[in-house]
Amino acid sequence: MAIKFYNTMTRKKEDFKTQKEGIATMYNCGLTVYDYAHVGNLRAYTFADLIRRYLEYRGYTVKQVMNFTDVGHMTEDEVISSDLGEDKMEKAAKRENKTVWDIADYYTKEFLADSKKIGLKEPDVRPKPSEHIKEIIEMIKILIDKGYAYNANGSVYYDVSKFKDYGKLSGNTIDKLKAGSGGRVEFNKDKKNQFDFALWINSPKHIMTWESPWSVGYPGWHIECSVMATKYLGDTIDIHTGAEDNIFPHHECEIAQTEGATGKRFVNYWMHLRHLLVNGTKMSKSLGNFYTLKDIEKKGYSPLTLRYMLISVPYRTALNLTDKSLEQAKNTVENLNNFMINLKDYKTDIKDNTELKDTLEIFKNTFEDAMDDDLDTAKAFAELFNFVTYVKKAMHTKSISEKDAHLVFELFKKIDTIFGIITLQAEDILEDNIKILVDARELARAEKDFEKADKIRNQLTAVGIILEDSDSGVKWRKK
Repeated sequence: MAIKFYNTMTRKKEDFKTQKEGIATMYNCGLTVYDYAHVGNLRAYTFADLIRRYLEYRGYTVKQVMNFTDVGHMTEDEVISSDLGEDKMEKAAKRENKTVWDIADYYTKEFLADSKKIGLKEPDVRPKPSEHIKEIIEMIKILIDKGYAYNANGSVYYDVSKFKDYGKLSGNTIDKLKAGSGGRVEFNKDKKNQFDFALWINSPKHIMTWESPWSVGYPGWHIECSVMATKYLGDTIDIHTGAEDNIFPHHECEIAQTEGATGKRFVNYWMHLRHLLVNGTKMSKSLGNFYTLKDIEKKGYSPLTLRYMLISVPYRTALNLTDKSLEQAKNTVENLNNFMINLKDYKTDIKDNTELKDTLEIFKNTFEDAMDDDLDTAKAFAELFNFVTYVKKAMHTKSISEKDAHLVFELFKKIDTIFGIITLQAEDILEDNIKILVDARELARAEKDFEKADKIRNQLTAVGIILEDSDSGVKWRKK
C-alpha cells in the first residue's frame, strides 16, 4: 500500500510521491522565540517529527528544515497585512526588561531543551530570519522587478491582485475577503489594496532594524519562511507543515511570494494539524489553561507521557488535553515499557510457535496500512495493543519460545523508531526528569495530597526507581 497524505491544497488524500526517489524534503513552521513553547506548539512539532520518523521507517531520507522566528511576527496574527500590531519579540523584551537578542537566545535554548526531552529528532537546519536579511532583501527585489510588489514610503507590499491564484490554499480569494471584511481591515493609505501584505516595514524606531534599499526597517512575517525554505530545500519542496491557523494568512502569503518569485509550484503536500484543546476549551493564558512542558512535568507526568498523548490522536482530529487523558497516557507508556522489559527477560524451553509468526506478520501489515493511511495513529495503536494482548497471553501460558519473544521485541523496537516512547530501562530516563517527579511528590505530600504522591511513587517504581523517605528528606536509587 502506498503512503497517502491528506493535502490541504487539494482537500483529499493523495499517494505520496517525492521529487527525488527515496528523498523527502520537509519544511516546518517553527517557534516564535518570545516565550516558552506550549503544548499546542509541541503537538505541531511532534507531528512533524512523526512524519519524518515514519518516512524514515519506510526507507526515505528526510531533509528537514524547521525555523525559529526571531523577528517580524506580529501579536495580531489574524491581521493579513502583517504590518499592524506589536512585534512579539519587542513586546517580550519590554515585559522582561531584556534586549530582544537576549529574549531570542533564552527562549531558543529553552525550546531546544524541551525538544530533547520530548524526543524530537534534530532537523538538518534551524534557520533564523535575523540571519537571512540579505536573502530576504534579494527575494523582495525579485518580486518588485516582476511586478508583484511595490515600494510605498519605504515599506514594500505584495500586490495580491497580481497573483491570480491567491486564495487557492485557504479559499480566501480577494473577492471573498472583501465580502467578509465588513470594514474590519484597518485602512492604510500606502496600499493599493487593503489586503496587500508587508514584505518590508519602514520602521527606524523599531528595536530590530536593518538597512535596505527602501528604508531602515525589518521584514514582514511571511517572507522569512519563503526565503529559508527555498534556500535550504529548493524552489519546490515535498511537504510543508503547520497548525490549521497557519493556513491563512501565513501559508497563503508564502505561496504567493514564493511562486511569484520562482514561477514554480512551492509545495507538493500541505499538511496541517487541528488545534489542541484543554478541558474542551482553546488554550489561553487569560483562562489559565496555558501549559508548557515544565507545567506537565510538575503535574507528575514525564515528557514521553505527553509525547504519546500528542501522537495517539490522528493529527487532523482536535486533541483534548485533560488530567484524565494524561493519566491514561502515563499508564499506557508504563505498560508498553513493562511489556518490552518482560519480552527482553522472557525465558522458556518451548520451541518456535508458527502461529505467532503468522500473527506477527499480519500485525505488521495492518499496522503499516494504518500508518500509510495519512498517519492514522489511533488505528495503528489499536492494532498494536491488540497484538500486545495476544503476546501477553502467549507468554503467560508459555506457548511462545524465547526466539519468538525476541522477534516481537525487535519488531517493537523498530516500530518505536516511529513513536519514540519506549525507554526499556530506568537508566534511559534522564535524571533531571526523575528529580522533577520526586520534587512534585514532595510538594504533593506537603500539600497533603497523598493520592497524587502515591501515584508519582508508583510511576517511579514502575520504571525501576526506589524512593526512600527519611528524616533528612527523600532519596532515590535505581532498582
